[in-house]
Amino acid sequence: MISEIALARQENFEIVMNLYRAAVGEEGCAWNEYYPNEEDIRRDIERDSLYCAWNDSGEIISAFAIDSDEEVDGLPCWTAALAPSGEIARLVVGRRWQNRGIARQMILFAMEVLRKRGCKGVHFLVSKTNERALRSYGKLDFERVGEADLYGLDWYCFEKPLA
Repeated sequence: MISEIALARQENFEIVMNLYRAAVGEEGCAWNEYYPNEEDIRRDIERDSLYCAWNDSGEIISAFAIDSDEEVDGLPCWTAALAPSGEIARLVVGRRWQNRGIARQMILFAMEVLRKRGCKGVHFLVSKTNERALRSYGKLDFERVGEADLYGLDWYCFEKPLA
């Protein structure tokens, strides 16, 4: 299914932006017309933190960012022994490609990137209504370590050591 996962390039911007826009309104998706926005995606590309997955036909079918958000990183629920830790954010899988294990492959890839960057742990927020994502993270043995109310939404906080 996935033939390659690699850093996004500027020429991938529109396709990735369309993936994000298409996810708005899907069941459990906390995104809206304001987030993620063009500025977020351009910044992710510029700082080499946006990754895309291509299929055998050369289509971009998924994307995620490795983010650094002071509000998220500053939540008291994260395990201090896992610092430094990295955040996986804005994970999206195109509608046609969902329910095929692609999100899990992307998360495993992100964890390897973070491990190579010297991180001891990985963390992220998941909308409390995103049942599909919650099931996926459960299969990867992430631990729910808290809850947060950020950006006007309720989140579960998940983390895992990168051993």
